[in-house]
Amino acid sequence: MKKIFPILFFAFLLPVLASANNLPDRDGDGVPDQDELGIYQTDPDNPDTDNDGYSDWAELNAGFSPHNPLAVKLEDNDQDHDALSDRLELAFGTKILDPDTDQDGFKDGEEIAAGYDPRQGNGAILKKRIEINLGRQELSYFLGQVRLGKFPVSSGKKGMWTPVGHFRIDGKHPRAWSSYGLWMPWWMSLKNGYFGIHELPEWPNGAKEGADHLGRPVSHGCVRLGVGPAKLLYDWTPIGTEVFIY
Repeated sequence: MKKIFPILFFAFLLPVLASANNLPDRDGDGVPDQDELGIYQTDPDNPDTDNDGYSDWAELNAGFSPHNPLAVKLEDNDQDHDALSDRLELAFGTKILDPDTDQDGFKDGEEIAAGYDPRQGNGAILKKRIEINLGRQELSYFLGQVRLGKFPVSSGKKGMWTPVGHFRIDGKHPRAWSSYGLWMPWWMSLKNGYFGIHELPEWPNGAKEGADHLGRPVSHGCVRLGVGPAKLLYDWTPIGTEVFIY
C-alpha cells in the first residue's frame, strides 16, 4: 500500500519551517535535531530514516511512522513491540524504540494498561477520567492527559435529559435491572444510581434495545454504550473515577 499525502506541499514548506524554528537540523528534513533524538528517535543525519522516499517531517505531519517503510499510521505501528502504539508513545512521552522507557522491568504498554506512568519507575499512578459530550453524543476516556479512545453513545431524550456536571462512579454491577423492565449490562452508577453508564439495554428474552440509536439521544437519562465498548470501559473504570458530562 502506498503512502498517500501531499508530499509536494510538504516539500515546499520544509525550508520555511526549518528556518522558522531556528534550531539545528543537520539533515534538513524540517525536524530539529533535538526532536529527532529526544522525541521521535529518528536519524538526525538522514532526512528519511526508514528510506521509503518520504522525509521524516512529511511522514510525521501526515500521521505515518517514520520508522516503518510500509504505509503504516502511527496509531497502527508499534515499533518497539511494547503493546503501545507509536501514536500513544508520542502522546505519553515514552520512547518509540525502547519498550521499557523507565527501565523498571515492565513494558510501557503493560504499565499503561495497569494505569501506571511508564515514564516513572516508582509506581506512579496516572489519573483516569471519563468525559461525555452530549452535543456530539460521544464518550471519551483519559489516562492522565491522554485520550485513550472514544465511543458513540445514546444519552437521555427530550424531557428525560442526561444530567450535566461533575460526577464520580459510585457503584458497579455486571448486570443491573431497570425499573423499565430491562437488563442494563455493565452498569456503572452515577449520583447514587439516579442514572448511569451501561451497555445497550436488554429485554428478558435477550433482545438488545437501541443498537441503531447510538449517536442519538433516546434513553431515559442513562448513557448507553454499544456492545464491546461497555465492557471495556466497565473493566477499565474503578469506583471513584471522575465523570464530566457537558
